Amino acid sequence: MINILERQPTSEQIKGMLEQYETMIKIVVDIRRHILAGGGEMHADCESVLLDNGSEQDDLWGANWYPADQRIEFESLINIRPRLNNRSIVIQSEELRQQVESVANKIFRGAQ
Repeated sequence: MINILERQPTSEQIKGMLEQYETMIKIVVDIRRHILAGGGEMHADCESVLLDNGSEQDDLWGANWYPADQRIEFESLINIRPRLNNRSIVIQSEELRQQVESVANKIFRGAQ
């Protein structure tokens, strides 16, 4: 189940987002709108939901959230964007990583 989140999710939403992967939630963060989509099988699924909701492609970055550890991993195929100077699945810009982490922490920190 994919949810668009602006604030901390309920425990039911967390359970739904953990359906595909028991310990990890795929997320795509909109760094301009300060929202994210989480859940589903692939980051591209979350990306599509956000694009349909008015997000712009250049603002979307993929990551993985691990609720038990309250940590983020900055890897996703959608992050490969040579024209934005990101040639890897890992977000290479420290500034972008900080923006993604800030939104993810605002929404997920403390959620179980």
